[in-house]
Amino acid sequence: MLIQNLTDLQETIRELGLAVPLSGNLPLLAEPVQAGTRTLPNRLSIQPMEGCDANPEDGSPSEMTLRRYARFAHGGAGLIWVEAVAVVPEGRANPRHLWIHEGNVEAFRGLVEKIRDAAREKTGQTPVVIIQLTHAGRFSKPEGVPAPRIAYHHATLDAVHQIPAELEPIADEELDALQDAFVRAALLAWEAGFDGVDIKGCHRYLNSELFSAVDRPGRYGGSFENRTRFMRETVDKVREALRGEMLLASRLNLFDGLPGGFGCSGEDGLGIDLAEPLALCGQLYDQGVRLINMTMGSPYYNPHVNRPYNTGGYEPPEHPLQGIARSLFLSGELKKAVPNMTVVGTGFSYLSFLSPYLAAGIVEHGLADVAGFGRQAFAYPDFARDILNACMQIQKGYTMDPADVLDRSKCCLACGKCTELMRAGKITGCAVRDTEIYLPLYREIRKRKPSQPSVS
Repeated sequence: MLIQNLTDLQETIRELGLAVPLSGNLPLLAEPVQAGTRTLPNRLSIQPMEGCDANPEDGSPSEMTLRRYARFAHGGAGLIWVEAVAVVPEGRANPRHLWIHEGNVEAFRGLVEKIRDAAREKTGQTPVVIIQLTHAGRFSKPEGVPAPRIAYHHATLDAVHQIPAELEPIADEELDALQDAFVRAALLAWEAGFDGVDIKGCHRYLNSELFSAVDRPGRYGGSFENRTRFMRETVDKVREALRGEMLLASRLNLFDGLPGGFGCSGEDGLGIDLAEPLALCGQLYDQGVRLINMTMGSPYYNPHVNRPYNTGGYEPPEHPLQGIARSLFLSGELKKAVPNMTVVGTGFSYLSFLSPYLAAGIVEHGLADVAGFGRQAFAYPDFARDILNACMQIQKGYTMDPADVLDRSKCCLACGKCTELMRAGKITGCAVRDTEIYLPLYREIRKRKPSQPSVS
C-alpha cells in the first residue's frame, strides 16, 4: 500500500477494522519524558539499526559509524539507541559488527562525544544515549560465514538456516561466563559515557532464544524461571556493578511469531499469549529496568512481523497495517501491565510522511511513551527535527497540512534495500536517500545477484 494522504489512511484503517490511533496533537511529541533517572528532551527515538560499518580489526566505531550517528544526532531525536554491540568477538553477527572491549573503549567514548556534540550544535539539546549489548547466538557470523551458537534446536529455524542436527547448543557454563562478559561490557560502556545500557532480548538472538527454550535441559531451560534466568541474573549483576550510574534498558520481544516462540500460542505460533512476556517485564522493572523498547518477530525469519514493507522477499500474509496494529496492541498491553515502565513503541517508518500522526496517537492513547524510528532514520536522519519544527508551528497557532510536516521525498520507502546491503555483507544504509555512500554498494550487489529479490 502506497500511502497517498491522511484521509486515505484513515479510511483504510476503518475498512480493516483496526485499532490504529492517529492524532493531530503533534506537540505531544515535543514533550520531555522521564526514563528512570534520565530525562529525554522529546518523545522521538532513533532505533538500534545496525550499519555493519565498524572497523573489522577491533570492532571499534569507524569514520562511517561516526558519520551515521552525527547525522542522527543532528536530527534532534531525544533518545539515540546505539545499535547492537557484541560483548564477545564470537557473538558478532558480521565481521563489521561493533564490539566493545578494553582495547577500544576510548573509540566508543569518541562516538558518545560525537553524538552529544553534534546534537548540541544543531538543536541545543542533549539526547539520552543507550548502548545495546548483545550476543548474536544462532545468527553469529563473526568471520563472514555462519558460526551459530544456538540455545536449543528449533525445527523451523534450523531448517530455514541450515543448522546441522549435530550442533551442540551453548553450554550452561558458557552462559554463566557470558553473563560476566555483559557486565564487563556494561562497565566499559559506563566508562565511555553512555547514559544507559540495553541487555538485548529480542529478534531471536541468543538471549531472546533462551526465553522459549522449553526443551532445553539444565539451569537455562524448561521452566519460565530457568528460561529467563540469563536475562534476570545478567540484569542483577549489571545493576550491582554499575551502582545506579546508568539507565537499565532492554529491547525485548513480546511476541516471536513462530511455532514454540515466546509470547506465542497455537501450533503455528501466530496466536498471542502475553502471560510470560508481561511477567518478565514486571520482574525486570522490580530489578531496576526502567526502559523497554518493545519489539517482536525475527528479521531473519518473519521480517513483516516487525517491519511492515512495500517490497520484500516474500508476500506477507497480512496487510501491513495489521502488523502495525499488532505492535500497538503489544505496547499498550505492556503499558497496562507495568505502567511505570517507560516504553518505546515501534512500527512507524512504514507510514512514511504520515508517521508523526501515529506517533502522536500512541502517546495520546497511552500505548507507549516514545516513538522509535529505524528505517526512517536511515533514510531521513532529520525527521525528528522536522517533526519538532512542526510542533513549534502548531503551538504558535498555525495549522499544519499533513504533507508539510515531513518531506515525503526524504521518507523511507519500506523497500528493503538497506537489509539487502546487510545480507550481502556490505555497510548498511539507505541506497535511495543517501545515494553517495550506499547506492554504489547496492548497484554492486544487484549486478552480482540480479535476480535476488528485495528482503525487508
